[in-house]
Amino acid sequence: MVRGDLFWGLQSALDRRGLGPVAGVDEAGRGACAGPLVVAACVLRSGDAARLPELTDSKVLTAKARDRVYDRVVQRALDYSVIVIPAAEVDLFGIHVMNLEGMRRAVSALRSTPGYVLTDGFRVSGLPAPSVPVIKGDKAVACVAAASVLAKVTRDRIMGDLHDVHPHYGFDVHKGYSTTEHSAALKTHGPSPVHRWSYANVATAAAAHRARPPHPVVLTVAALENPSVPIRALGPYVGDNERSAAGVSAESRGGARIS
Repeated sequence: MVRGDLFWGLQSALDRRGLGPVAGVDEAGRGACAGPLVVAACVLRSGDAARLPELTDSKVLTAKARDRVYDRVVQRALDYSVIVIPAAEVDLFGIHVMNLEGMRRAVSALRSTPGYVLTDGFRVSGLPAPSVPVIKGDKAVACVAAASVLAKVTRDRIMGDLHDVHPHYGFDVHKGYSTTEHSAALKTHGPSPVHRWSYANVATAAAAHRARPPHPVVLTVAALENPSVPIRALGPYVGDNERSAAGVSAESRGGARIS
């Protein structure tokens, strides 16, 4: 695992040692309680960090700056892919499992297999190339920062479209994260089909509105341990679920399934 700020030369160092092309991978929407998880992989041209002066962690850029960088990355990248994982998959397999699986899918969706993969923060098994996680990779490695922008802009646009379908939640503003305004809308209206029904706050709102989930759900541990989430009000208790998107039970978060 690589640590440190502004370690912008890591990709170039790997390229010089013949370990490229180097792919960066990052996600957007991990902390949201509505909408999809979006994961992107990106392979930049050698030396392109200097040609993308605004490139950094997508979260610290303004929306207009992100759009500019997005267009520039799409124009100049040697290769990139963007994977959209719907809330239903997050609800069934868990956010961490699907984050790792999304990274695998994103790398596999590249037109050619990279020589090396740099991931933001998490070690990911099962990739088709050697890899290393980079702490704060979206601030430290150009190709990871580029993937961060691709994922963030794609997800924000999806949430804008979902706002048109479900306008009373304000998805165009908070993008599905648990803000005060979003929590108030959940309390008033209950969850929508695009919410993550496995999350404690969404499950609590669903129970209050006597709403059943639109797809199979495995409640998070936080939801199971929350006394305000009456499981039987949501659906029949089926039991512990030890499946994972990668087929490895050790990566599952467990929980109770409702449908």
